[in-house]
Amino acid sequence: MTQMVMGWVDSVESGLIAGVDEVGRGPLCGAVVTAAVILDPSRPIAGLNDSKKLTEARREALFPLIQERALAWYIARAEVEEIDELNILHATMLAMQRAVAGLSVRPDLVLIDGNRCPALPMRSEAVIKGDSRVPAIAAASILAKVARDREMVALDRQYPGYGMARHKGYPTPVHLQALRDLGATPIHRRSFAPVRAVLL
Repeated sequence: MTQMVMGWVDSVESGLIAGVDEVGRGPLCGAVVTAAVILDPSRPIAGLNDSKKLTEARREALFPLIQERALAWYIARAEVEEIDELNILHATMLAMQRAVAGLSVRPDLVLIDGNRCPALPMRSEAVIKGDSRVPAIAAASILAKVARDREMVALDRQYPGYGMARHKGYPTPVHLQALRDLGATPIHRRSFAPVRAVLL
């Protein structure tokens, strides 16, 4: 039985909860990144929330705290080639499976942000807006967001002119114009319509 505390899923009777979230389903380039986190009730972390509701500075501050205090955590990904081969939904499910499989502690229940779950060898439940309701999912969203944002900043140096450090690969007007002017890079998702249009 799952217990609700002030609207947050807090614990599962005689078991461990892992929270899982993803970042990067919408961008035109780069991997989709997922994280799984099992929090330690004896080492609470103040300020956990949906990563999109936190400032970049707050996310960066929480990132090492989560890694230090969690019972277990793991960051996983599905690459651009896998996204193009499988489609973004199936690639995201694969990355979530990898995140859970990478945990050093096996959870009794996995709570997934959103409305569907990947196939897992333990009980799982989808939680709509889970990153605002479940502390472990909020922690996972922060790990995934910070990890992917850092990667996009690095890729901006490798592929200058696209503005990846600013838009993180999302289809902003600046990014779409750069695609038209400069063409697609090896890290662009060829199965996504704006990229496919440029290639054609």
